[in-house]
Amino acid sequence: MSDFSLPRLSQAHAPLTQVVQAVNEFGEIQPLSIPSERALTVYVDKQELVTLMTLGSAPELLVLGFLRNQRLITSVHDIESITVDWEVGSAAVKTRAGIADMAEKTAKRVVTTGCGQGSVFGDLMQDVDNIQLPDARISQSQLYGIVNAIRLQESTYKSAGSVHGCALFQGETLLHFVEDVGRHNAVDTIAGWMWMQEASRMQGADKVFYTTGRLTSEMVIKSAQMGVPVVVSRSGITQMGFDVAQRVGLCTIGRATNKHFLCYTAAHRLVLQPELAGSKLRVVA
Repeated sequence: MSDFSLPRLSQAHAPLTQVVQAVNEFGEIQPLSIPSERALTVYVDKQELVTLMTLGSAPELLVLGFLRNQRLITSVHDIESITVDWEVGSAAVKTRAGIADMAEKTAKRVVTTGCGQGSVFGDLMQDVDNIQLPDARISQSQLYGIVNAIRLQESTYKSAGSVHGCALFQGETLLHFVEDVGRHNAVDTIAGWMWMQEASRMQGADKVFYTTGRLTSEMVIKSAQMGVPVVVSRSGITQMGFDVAQRVGLCTIGRATNKHFLCYTAAHRLVLQPELAGSKLRVVA
């Protein structure tokens, strides 16, 4: 299918940070930047679906990825256009032929815990056993390259804090970086961006997904749905995230900072090079 059938996306822009006055430990007033947070109500064919709290860096891709990861649409070509209007805080999605069984698909709603309060429609575990991830590997040197690339990446977090970042890598090459107030929004935006790369036939098989947030079941499932076999986080993993990752054979690597990391699941996907970690300090009692 050619590029003309990709959805038309508005290019809605909004300030990512704003300056406020704060009082420091010396009683001094100082200006500082804080991340913006705004409500975006999504309408699909004029029917209200959900309100997302977002930074607003790439709202059209966020909406597209949300629809993809909630399994409400099966192809990027199902969408004709996504138009975001920040004056009223709305995203109008126009489909080409509607969404079949819309009421049934959105009847069961789960609000996930954590930052951003991700919303999941339908059974969280539905179709998990049908996911087949490609046979892919990541080397320890590539992992260190990814961690270093994130360290060097200019970000809202460095200037204002209080946001999560997600990124998609091919080897050590950073393909796309997104920040939002919640990790759920950031991963959805990555998913939307991947779908829009139709001309390059973007697939997840040779990609690595990075997140600053913890690896919950929802983050693991979304990564697997995108076909990405390796996920890296600077945080840890929950028990349900661990169980789901084992179930689908997804390699989860957490606590990844500097040279330290912990591989929780699918360790066969990690090509170890322990000599790169340097010497291990031993504490003598």
